[in-house]
Formats: sequence, C-alpha cells, structure tokens
Amino acid sequence: MAVTGEEKGLQGSEYFARHPTVQPIVADINMDMFLMLYPVADLIALGGEHTTIGEMATRAAKQEGFQMSPDPFVEEVRFIRSDQFSFVEAGIPAIHLKPGNKSRDPKIDGAATTKEWLRRIYHSPADDMNQPFDFASGARYAETNLRLVRAIANATQRPAWKKGDFFAPK
Repeated sequence: MAVTGEEKGLQGSEYFARHPTVQPIVADINMDMFLMLYPVADLIALGGEHTTIGEMATRAAKQEGFQMSPDPFVEEVRFIRSDQFSFVEAGIPAIHLKPGNKSRDPKIDGAATTKEWLRRIYHSPADDMNQPFDFASGARYAETNLRLVRAIANATQRPAWKKGDFFAPK
C-alpha cells in the first residue's frame, strides 16, 4: 500500500488505519525514505523493541548482509513521527527499518553523508532522480523487507506487542 500526506499529519495512513479495506491487518512494515546515499552496511529498526517483529527483522536483515544498530537519534522519537504510528495507534504492531550510519565502503562516512544530504538536498528542488543512488543497497533493503513480510506471513502466531510495552493496547 502507498499512502500520502505523511508530512501533513499522517493523513493517508491514519485514514487507512481507521478505515481498512482488508481485515485483519496483523502488522505494518513501513518502507518510507530508505536513503541509498552510499553502500549501506547497517539498519535501524524503529519500533523493533516494542513487538515480536523486531527479532524477525533482525534475522531478515542479517540474511541480506546488514548489521543492526541502535537508533542514533533516540531524542527525535522517530518511531512516532512516520506512517507506522497510525497503525500503532490502531493497536497494530509496526516497524520501520531505516538505514544506519555505517557504509560498506570504508572511505565513506555514512553519518556525514546523510547529515549533508539532509542539510542541502532534503525537501529542496535538488531532491530528485538526478542525484546518485546506491541501488544495490536499495535492492538489499527491499529483499530484507520481503523476507520480513514472508516471515510474518508464515509464522504460526501473529506479531505481538511485548508484554507491558508502552504502545501495547491496554
């Protein structure tokens, strides 16, 4: 599913989470804004600590050669600032895999590259298809998410909130 209006208040995802066209929805896997700025070596699982999806995502990522890293921007509470949060509010376990700051190329500082891209290009006219992309990282990311979706679909139990989790439905 593709939604719109994220930066206008999660409008598309909120509408769908409140008025789903399919039932039941057992999980939300957000693939928004995977930056392919360099050969990505690690992923960050936003929300992975809240549900059983986190362990599944770690396995899927490792199968595609990604390391898992902790969120370097915890203070930004990114888990509640993107479309997956509409599903969380509806009680649906969710995760959002983001690129980390590690590059597979030791000559590239992933953190510096990302910071500079956010400063100069993000939400500007230069944020277009003419910029360089590492499509191999994008392919590995897509395969990671496909592995995760398959793991969820083939599991004997639905994804679940961890006992006592803040976001778990009361």
